[in-house]
Amino acid sequence: MKIVGHRGARGECPENTVASFVHAYQAGIRHFELDVQLSMDGELIVIHDKTTDRTTGHSAKVEELTAKELTALNANRHEPPWYRPTPIPMLTEIIEACPEFESIQFEVKPDSKARLNNVCNRLVELIQRQKLFERSIVTSANTWVIQQIKRLNSRISTGYVAGGRFPSPLAAALKYQCEFLVLNYSLADKNIVADCNEVNVELSCWTVNTLPDIDKLQAAGVRNIITDYPTLVKRYFEENP
Repeated sequence: MKIVGHRGARGECPENTVASFVHAYQAGIRHFELDVQLSMDGELIVIHDKTTDRTTGHSAKVEELTAKELTALNANRHEPPWYRPTPIPMLTEIIEACPEFESIQFEVKPDSKARLNNVCNRLVELIQRQKLFERSIVTSANTWVIQQIKRLNSRISTGYVAGGRFPSPLAAALKYQCEFLVLNYSLADKNIVADCNEVNVELSCWTVNTLPDIDKLQAAGVRNIITDYPTLVKRYFEENP
């Protein structure tokens, strides 16, 4: 089973920080998921929320801060407590910190049409410049984003993020020519696995954090799980081959 580190290793380190990705990377994790947003001055920033409040304790909107201001904030709020500084990173910092990654799911978060257009342009430029075509998947619940990525460069893989049964997640993924369906794990069963396999769409399930759920998904034929505890899950599979 492919273990995908959610926001690096969200359950083990402060989410979406270089420290989180390096922690998982050093343990042998090579597949990741992260969240991409745009700073006020148009730089790609790795953060999940629309504000910086939860992860830094500093109350501000991401869209109202420059990259310099965002990367100066300490995103080390974590349970258990994390005492080392862990700044909000730029996307390039994550890529540089994990040079031999095998795949990254770049999830584009909701935003205004104009800002989403800029995110798509910047992401495609980055993937093209660094020749990351075989290792990148741009994912989103926003179908306009998926379509725009394909319009800009059809070589880039995309994934539709689905949290409900309706409309049909797989039908939507096919409609928008996605190579991946990024599905809430509670919706995954043998039928959706078989349907995805039949049409050559790769199923990736989020966010899977308990061993019974992992075993259940593996029995159903799921081969990609996004988890907050990638190093612990890796150890579990190593000890239970």
